[in-house]
Amino acid sequence: MANIIEMPKLSDTMTVGTLVKWLKKEGDVVKSGDMLAEVETDKATMELECFFDGTLLKIFSPAGSQVALGAALCAVGKPGETVETPAPKAAPAAEAPKADAPRQEAPPASTPAPVAAQPTAAPSAPASFGDRIKISPLAKKLATEKGIDASLVTGSGPHGRIVREDILAAEKSGSAKAGSTSKSGGASSFAGGAVGAKGPIQQERTVAVSTMRGVIAKRLLESKTTIPHFYLDIEIDAEPLLALREQLNKGLEKAGVKLSVNDFILKGSAEALRRVPDVNAAWEGTQIRYLAAAHVSFAVALPDGLITPVVKDAHDKSIFQVSAEAKSLGKLAKDKKLKPDQFTGGTFCVSNLGMMGIPKFYPIINPPNAAILGVGTTVTKPVVKNGQIVVGQTLTLTLSADHRVVDGAVGAQFLAALKAVLESPALLLV
Repeated sequence: MANIIEMPKLSDTMTVGTLVKWLKKEGDVVKSGDMLAEVETDKATMELECFFDGTLLKIFSPAGSQVALGAALCAVGKPGETVETPAPKAAPAAEAPKADAPRQEAPPASTPAPVAAQPTAAPSAPASFGDRIKISPLAKKLATEKGIDASLVTGSGPHGRIVREDILAAEKSGSAKAGSTSKSGGASSFAGGAVGAKGPIQQERTVAVSTMRGVIAKRLLESKTTIPHFYLDIEIDAEPLLALREQLNKGLEKAGVKLSVNDFILKGSAEALRRVPDVNAAWEGTQIRYLAAAHVSFAVALPDGLITPVVKDAHDKSIFQVSAEAKSLGKLAKDKKLKPDQFTGGTFCVSNLGMMGIPKFYPIINPPNAAILGVGTTVTKPVVKNGQIVVGQTLTLTLSADHRVVDGAVGAQFLAALKAVLESPALLLV
């Protein structure tokens, strides 16, 4: 009897997965451990593993389709074995309402939609659906890097999906550079305003909400409306940290070491959590859970949202280990190759916009964490040292805390501890 491989749960918030592409085709001999396909979740693009030996008899879900959790993807069995398409485990998704029809409520999360293989139901196929551009994650990333306007590219992938080769071809021809004339040959104008001599900033368009963006929107709305946030700022003297960083990077350059300010923030946060452990906690409704380990996550921006990789047991690792792990996780995040255990389980989060020149901001808590740290940019300004006004370098840190778990005094103690270790950064080397 053939073995049916179903869509697995590849992230904690996943309800559907998108079949980016099949790595095997019908009739191929496969064995346990082989990678069958690439699946895009709300967090990353992952490979689907085969757990059986045999022949790939039938593919039930084509590339480009969205598939609900538990729905059949393919069948593996003996050569020549007959396989029928399994019945879907959930009721079909409701058809999109017409323009003049009342808006329908989305189906509850407990009854996810089945395989969306039809062009009218699958947001990932065909190449365009209204103004939505159908493009693989890798091609989208490549288009951004090379300044290619994906709306001007014709896809050659399944159902017209734009793939990597299409972007490379467009770059070579030079016909789809960002800011080029649209396929219709006319320049668009902004609704309600005249277009200046230099033309519009961008083509007016609507884009369907991606799975990742939808999950982010839901979680952050829930966080902001259900968690009583309060905010604390503290300004630190950044000169000792910057001086030590420069000294270490210069002395260890041949060893390939290059520490960032964010590496010190991550390690410093873990040390501050060790000194003020009440911040390393989570609200669980009828109880508060205080965590024994500091698993420090950090926000990484992606083209369609953000993700928070986790440096596990950061309190037990050296700053060099934290730095190396953060760089590795950051690269995996940008390539959408993180595994679920690499972006779940964080107990505290760091969000750094300082590298983009933002002096101070107020981040939204990432549940179930009790707090998140916002890191601003280093600012050169007059400061008072030893009774004298001198030029100094300061850094503002903002703690957003859940008042159900963390009181103001506890939040202040945490920031004081963090200030102490960052202003004496040699302590982080011990």
